[in-house]
Amino acid sequence: MTERKQPQQEHHSISRLSENDGAPLYQVVKYRVSEPILTGEWPAGTVLPSENALAANFGVSVGTMRKALAALVDEGMLMRRRKTGTVVTGWAQVHNLGYFFQYFRLHGRGGELLHSETTLLDYQQRNASQTEAEKLQIAPGDSVYSLQRLRRVKDVPAMHERLVLPAARLADFPDAENLPPLLYRFLLEHYGLRVAAVREQITAELATEEDLRLLELQGPHAIMLIDEVSFDQSAIPVIFAHHRFSTDRFMYVNDIR
Repeated sequence: MTERKQPQQEHHSISRLSENDGAPLYQVVKYRVSEPILTGEWPAGTVLPSENALAANFGVSVGTMRKALAALVDEGMLMRRRKTGTVVTGWAQVHNLGYFFQYFRLHGRGGELLHSETTLLDYQQRNASQTEAEKLQIAPGDSVYSLQRLRRVKDVPAMHERLVLPAARLADFPDAENLPPLLYRFLLEHYGLRVAAVREQITAELATEEDLRLLELQGPHAIMLIDEVSFDQSAIPVIFAHHRFSTDRFMYVNDIR
């Protein structure tokens, strides 16, 4: 493995977060450090800046940064080397389940972890249906945000999805024009809501006309369906989602360790 220095990255300050905001600060820092590793911006062999430099860049204490790096070392994403420092191992692929904020566990047919880009197709604030209310443990008719998105991998449509979130927990939720693509990360940073558990129901059926159009498929065609409820660190439902995608070019990996 050839080691190389990586230019120090610019990060948004997260000093506004605290241990009382619902998610431990070191967990937020841990995710921020893991992001350039998962996207390939920091490839295997990259030597990270010093703990002091990283802490100053993130706007956190050295102790918080040290705890975040130690967690990534324990998980195998980073390693410590005497005289060299903290080095990226290149083993990020096996950790995708813990970092589904961006990747949703989509892999190529060869097993490679994929990065998808999202396009917002529909945005509504409306009343919850009976099913949505049951899944989110709210009252029928309570206000929810409903988002329909299309995910593409290298310009190839991979999945379309509907996400429903309870409005009562999301004060000042952004409008369609300002909605961030990394929704799970946004919930963590702005509301302290860390998705800690996911319950899924997986089925298959023939593609609808909408599926064929959005996923650019020829019918008849079978697609995979995932109904998912995401729970925060307090075991309270925060997202009810319905995902639909074809397995022709992609596969869904649920890696339980």
